[in-house]
Amino acid sequence: MFIPLYDTNRLRHIRLQYVTIALILANALVYCATALGGENFTNAAVLGLGFIPSVVHDTAELDPRFIVIPESLSYLTYSFLHADIFHLGGNMLFLWVFGDNVEDALGHIRYLIFYLLCAIAGAAFQGLIAWDSQVPLIGASGAIAGVVVAYLILYPRVKVWVLAFARIPLRIPAFIPLLLWVLFQIVMFAAGGEDQISWACHIGGIIAGAVLVLVLRSRGVPLFAGADEEAAPADQPAIAVDPAVNEPIAAQPVPRWGRGSAPAPTEPIE
Repeated sequence: MFIPLYDTNRLRHIRLQYVTIALILANALVYCATALGGENFTNAAVLGLGFIPSVVHDTAELDPRFIVIPESLSYLTYSFLHADIFHLGGNMLFLWVFGDNVEDALGHIRYLIFYLLCAIAGAAFQGLIAWDSQVPLIGASGAIAGVVVAYLILYPRVKVWVLAFARIPLRIPAFIPLLLWVLFQIVMFAAGGEDQISWACHIGGIIAGAVLVLVLRSRGVPLFAGADEEAAPADQPAIAVDPAVNEPIAAQPVPRWGRGSAPAPTEPIE
């Protein structure tokens, strides 16, 4: 449907999206480790670390050779495994484009909790829908779905660059592609489309993300925020008006160091 490329949404409360970067690195490292281990190692990792509803619900038993963790931990470990480089790349691209601003709105620790809970919710909903399934669930899509819907709720009017139909570059408000993406997940889940994709996992992540972002966002972070104001030219500092004296005062120049830069916070970071 669309490929996200970049958003014009600066960081406001954090200087760098440490957790988002760490999650991307963790997913990439796990993929490299499993891919380099060969097909047998990859299959063993999928069976041992993937989420298998029938095993978790004790309606089937996993071969003892593949038991490497307690069954309950697979609610999380499945989300760090990916089937191929395209599966990994697609999920990590969404996380890179949208995760930093969600992390900014929640704070580092609460964002990590948010991400992991969305992953758990994705697996739980998949397990609820396919209680006796013996097919392993892998991929970060449940967590990514939570990040996407959180961004949609927090910043629907921020402009994003996307490739529509994987070839047409467009700069449009975030609510257009993200709302279409959410609706597409719902339609495909209701229609039972494409067995190799767990639409139920996506739905579980969407539900969790929509609820958790309301609870975990930092104090003072608004919902449904608009786009940032246009930056002043580099050689002309922005002008702010002090309402007490109704006189213009020079504001600090806009930082020029990319998405990781933000003004010094006026309140402790939560």
